[in-house]
Amino acid sequence: MSKRERVINAFNNKPVDRVPVGFWFHFLEEEEFYLGLDNPALIEKNIASHKKFIEATYPDFVKIMSDGYFLYPSDVYKDLRNAADLRNFIPLGKDHPWIKGQIRLAKAVVNLLEDTSAFYNIFAPSTFLRFAITNDKFIEYFREDPAAVAYALDVIAKDIAYLSEAVIKEAGADGIYLSVQNPGNGEFTYDEYRKYITPSEKLVLAQANQASENNILHCCGYDGNKNNLDVWQDYEAKAINWAVTIEHLDLAEGKKFFGGKAVIGGFDNRLDKLLHAGTKEDIEVFTEDIIKKAGKVGIIIGADCTVPSQIALERLQWVKNKASLL
Repeated sequence: MSKRERVINAFNNKPVDRVPVGFWFHFLEEEEFYLGLDNPALIEKNIASHKKFIEATYPDFVKIMSDGYFLYPSDVYKDLRNAADLRNFIPLGKDHPWIKGQIRLAKAVVNLLEDTSAFYNIFAPSTFLRFAITNDKFIEYFREDPAAVAYALDVIAKDIAYLSEAVIKEAGADGIYLSVQNPGNGEFTYDEYRKYITPSEKLVLAQANQASENNILHCCGYDGNKNNLDVWQDYEAKAINWAVTIEHLDLAEGKKFFGGKAVIGGFDNRLDKLLHAGTKEDIEVFTEDIIKKAGKVGIIIGADCTVPSQIALERLQWVKNKASLL
């Protein structure tokens, strides 16, 4: 079975020759995440790092990292004084360099692959806005005028929806990896989230799903962020990835929670946890335990979130090698 067949079968709850395994790293330094639009050398560094990672690990699938493009560019930020100013957002448009550059990035990485699925990282509109104005300011503006926040998210979503379609149709990615997160570590109620934030996220997913049926929803628990998974339970994505450790919801339980959809994860990605500090035997035992509990159908072993660069590639290979024997 080829790598692409293995992953797509897993996405569709079909039998596989072995459980697929996939981990992903950031390829730029954190301070570089937002600077790629004005510094093309950072994007070339990102592409070269993908190439090195692919050649070193021979992954079952690749999450294409959008490092360098974390800042959604807008002239509104410099004149943002209150929540009402969020209504000044206008779409970037299809020809904006921020969008064209990401299509090029995705295509460059896809061209490095042979019979391997690739999923391009897309942040939710609320995440892009929080990156630009800070999480605290996002919450402040939401409390001041939630409708204005929703307006800005809708504008951002239109650009991201087009980008999602383009990285699939033009760049050749198999789908997107949509990263969503509850702002403020549980700050918003279920009803608030569903009324003001969910529409922008579903808009992005809907356009991605028109381009490909193989899209991933990532419920991000980065830095220990606790989410209300209920707000995403009905989202239409083929596979779901969440922080099993933070949410206290393992893959078997999560598969039921998300209606039988394929699931990705199992390992805590944080430093000093098993993947980083455990023995080879402990990692192999944990890998076997995941498969015993969750089965071999509709399961991809990975991590809660992006793996820190301090975790050696050898350790990820231990997981893959063990899974191949089960």
